[in-house]
Amino acid sequence: MSIREKISLYILTVIKYLSLVFFSFVALLPVVSCVITAFKTDEEYQNTNVMVLPKSWLNFGNFVSAFNKAGMGRAFINSTIILVCVLLFSTLIGTQLAYVLNRFKFPGNKLIRNMFLFASMLPGVAMQIPVYEIMYKLGFINLLPGYITVMCGTDVIAIYIYIQFFENIDVALDESAIVEGASYFTIFYKILFPLLKPAIVTSCILKGVGTYNEYYMANMYLQDKTRLATVATSLYTFVGPLGSKYNLICAGVIISLLPALIVFITCQKQIYSGLTSGAVKG
Repeated sequence: MSIREKISLYILTVIKYLSLVFFSFVALLPVVSCVITAFKTDEEYQNTNVMVLPKSWLNFGNFVSAFNKAGMGRAFINSTIILVCVLLFSTLIGTQLAYVLNRFKFPGNKLIRNMFLFASMLPGVAMQIPVYEIMYKLGFINLLPGYITVMCGTDVIAIYIYIQFFENIDVALDESAIVEGASYFTIFYKILFPLLKPAIVTSCILKGVGTYNEYYMANMYLQDKTRLATVATSLYTFVGPLGSKYNLICAGVIISLLPALIVFITCQKQIYSGLTSGAVKG
C-alpha cells in the first residue's frame, strides 16, 4: 500500500469516527438535557439553562408530582390495554391476510397488493376527516374499543414482511398437510404461524413503538383526558396558556420511558434476532 493510500485510509477512518461521535452527540443531547431537567426544582429550572446540573440528584418530587398530577397510573393501564389488543389483533389479521395473498392465487390478488401499496403512500392526516366522521357516526369517540379498532388498521409494512416470509416457506409443507387431511386453518395455525416468529417480532416492534408513542389520534379520539388518557397524552397535562412546567414534563417522559427500557433490556436478544431475521428474509 502506497503512502497516499495510507493517508487516504487514515483520513476516511478519522472522518468515519468523527461522524459517529457527532451523530451520537446529537442523539444523546436531548436525553441528557431531559434527565438533568427532570431533577431540577422550579426555581432551578427558571434560573439556569438546561445543561446546568441540578443541586441534588435525590430530588424525586418531580417524578411523584408528574405521576400523580398527570394520572399516569391510569394512563399506563390504558396504554397497556391498547398496546396488547392492537398487537394481538394486528398480528392475527396481518398474518392471515398475508397467508391468503401468498398461498391462494385468485382474480384480484395483484390488485389488492397494489391497493395496499397505494394506501401506504397516502398521508395519514389527509384521511382523518372521513375516518373521524365514520368513528363519530359509529359512536366510537371516547371509547377504548373504538380507538383500538382504528389503531388495528391494516399495517401495510407488516403485511409485506409476512408475505416475504411466506414466500421463503416451501409450499410442500402445505401440500403434505393437505394430504394428511389438515384444513387450511390447521395448516396456518399449527404449521405456518409458528414459523413466522421472526416476522411477528419485527412487526410487533414497529407497531408497538408507534402505538405506545401515538399522540395525534389518541388526542383526537380519546377526548376524556381524566378517564381515557394514554401515556403520550398525559404528558400534556403540564402544558397550558400560562406556561409549561418542563421539569415535570421531563420527569413524566423518563417515567414513560422506563417500561420500554425494561422490555428492551429483558428481551433485547429476541428483538435483535427478530429485526435481523426480518431484514434478510426474502
